[in-house]
Amino acid sequence: MKQPNILFIMSDDHASHAMSCYGSKINATPNIDRIATEGMRFDNCFCTNSICSPSRAAILTGKYNHLNGVKSINDHFDGRQMNYPKLLKEVGYQTAIVGKWHLGHGGDADPTGFDYWNVVPDQGEYHDPQFIEMGELKRVKGYATDLITDYSIDWMNKRDRDKPFMLMCHHKAPHRPWQPAEKYKDLYADIDIPEPDTFYDDYSNRSQAAVEAKMRIDRDMNDKVDLKGTPPEGLSGLEAKKWRYQRYIKDYLRCIASIDESVGRLLDYLDAEGVAEDTIIIYTSDQGFFLGDHGWFDKRFMYEESLRMPFIVRYPRAIKPGSHTEAMTLNVDFPSTFLDYAGAAIPAEMQGRSLRTIFGGETPGDWRTSMYYRYWMHLDEHHNVYSHYGIRTHRYKLIYYYAEALGTSGSVDENRPPEWELFDLERDPAEMNNVYADPGYAETIRELKQELRTLQLAVLDEPVKDEIA
Repeated sequence: MKQPNILFIMSDDHASHAMSCYGSKINATPNIDRIATEGMRFDNCFCTNSICSPSRAAILTGKYNHLNGVKSINDHFDGRQMNYPKLLKEVGYQTAIVGKWHLGHGGDADPTGFDYWNVVPDQGEYHDPQFIEMGELKRVKGYATDLITDYSIDWMNKRDRDKPFMLMCHHKAPHRPWQPAEKYKDLYADIDIPEPDTFYDDYSNRSQAAVEAKMRIDRDMNDKVDLKGTPPEGLSGLEAKKWRYQRYIKDYLRCIASIDESVGRLLDYLDAEGVAEDTIIIYTSDQGFFLGDHGWFDKRFMYEESLRMPFIVRYPRAIKPGSHTEAMTLNVDFPSTFLDYAGAAIPAEMQGRSLRTIFGGETPGDWRTSMYYRYWMHLDEHHNVYSHYGIRTHRYKLIYYYAEALGTSGSVDENRPPEWELFDLERDPAEMNNVYADPGYAETIRELKQELRTLQLAVLDEPVKDEIA
């Protein structure tokens, strides 16, 4: 089999439960769905750190954040280290990245391993955005999602058609502050978007970390920037919360409508070029997002809506249309997969595994049944989320909020004692009931803690020094 082209489409903060191929109750994504219908949907794909820059660094390197050097959104990526585009170039690929980078700029932080790069500074802007094209800063008229698509197609048009290509098309949408394109500004204007089942969560029987997080729709959104207006006078607190949700979620979904249109354009381009059969097409996002779930917006937590990534892939030469898998998949698996298909050696330092066998419909007998997560930014300036790590199996999730500030060496926050959460995902998929103190789960907790240590050792991470029992 010849080396396939690779089109890696990634949005920012697009939760899988806002995709109709994942059963969305709030929107339809017909073009994105084409990838799933004609390929494979992964139902258990997770990020190892639910925040933009760290997830992007993990995807580039196949390494966890304590090894690739990007633990927070304030850390710049050291482009001198290994990444999979460099390795693809060594085996004959043309490589490019267009859109969001968010791993720093200038010197060693600029994209490396790419024949062509054209990225937005930092988070980027929705309207008339700036781009940094091969080091040159310029402002371009138009809407970010459309422009990123235009640049992506333009690069594919200019490629050497005698060589395989790898293109990372990275949308800045639907990242906050959710500014839709003019053509979609009135989409959903005449309907109410359904509220999630956990919209009225009061965080009882949960960690103090959940109580203190500053990501509540009714309290922590910016009226001017996030909502583009203030609630009408005379509304009760509950009515104002419902109003805020509608303002937020409609703009979020309007941004996704542009992404779905973009995906359709890219798929049509590959069809017109006659290369769709020879191209691995992936759609994913850098992490999940709370869409009013638990009354929240944003991500960061190890809870399902934040942890879970959409991941759908089409490759007609290897993947059965309409297939899906429950195999536990991580963002660090992506590079090994691409290198495997390209016929390149997979470096020992990469910590993920190739998904090639799973693409073919078979899950290896020794495939992972648990995954390790770590969020490092204790009491970050934006959302006040506690630092934590944990383990997720197919049934359970154990989270330890160790309350250690990023960059310190074992000193915990004395004002916020460490605490544990355990969720039985079979009985409580919405994660509303922390059963850590339930004696009926004592043996389960013991086994999960042992497995947590095993995973930490396997990825070369270390627990905090004063972990509570």
